[in-house]
Amino acid sequence: MIDPITHTEADDSVWKSLYKVGAIAALTVLVLMSIQIVVLIVWPPPSTVIGWFNLFQTNKLVGLLDMDLLLIVDYALLGLVFLALWAALKRFNQSFMAIALILELVGITTYFASTAAFEMLSLSNQYAFAATDTERSVLLAAGQVMLAIWQGTAFNVSYIISAIALLIVSVIMVRSSIFSKVTAYMGILASLLMFVPPTAGSIGVFISLISLIPTAIWLILIARKFFQLGRRE
Repeated sequence: MIDPITHTEADDSVWKSLYKVGAIAALTVLVLMSIQIVVLIVWPPPSTVIGWFNLFQTNKLVGLLDMDLLLIVDYALLGLVFLALWAALKRFNQSFMAIALILELVGITTYFASTAAFEMLSLSNQYAFAATDTERSVLLAAGQVMLAIWQGTAFNVSYIISAIALLIVSVIMVRSSIFSKVTAYMGILASLLMFVPPTAGSIGVFISLISLIPTAIWLILIARKFFQLGRRE
């Protein structure tokens, strides 16, 4: 007969490197998220296509950051975080942890389909060298399409799917003996707030900002636990 305690410790030892990677990824997401907030406060995003084009010509890096360049990195890192969560929590509910991991990966992939930072940079460069009003009009129309894609269906779908994945993981955390109840409840709170995307007008932006508070706490707590699991003998 297999000793469940011994089996659990042996299972953790297999994933020690993944836990450490997950911890580093979680803390990196937290740092990048903080930088993104500062960037948006210091350099608020333009509201028009021509404003974006001018921003990219004035400061390409700020333009890319305003168009969520760091969020692209965050989403990629969250894939590693959820993979480590799957390894830690699969013994408590294999089916739903698999569903949560798949949903998060789908959400990440869908988000990548919505990004338009480098496309807008390219259009801005073309606009700067356009020789006729017709060319400039075409490029402005293309820029408008890029802005619509950037915060359109793919973005909203990815945001909601990621919220569902986080909710599933956090509910399983409540029933686990690995993560604290505070960690689980912070994840649940963050996921529920994420059901209102930032594209839902002023209230959406406000709620998305509020959701960053439990998300930050959640990232810190799971990073600490991952480091503990990664050091466990």
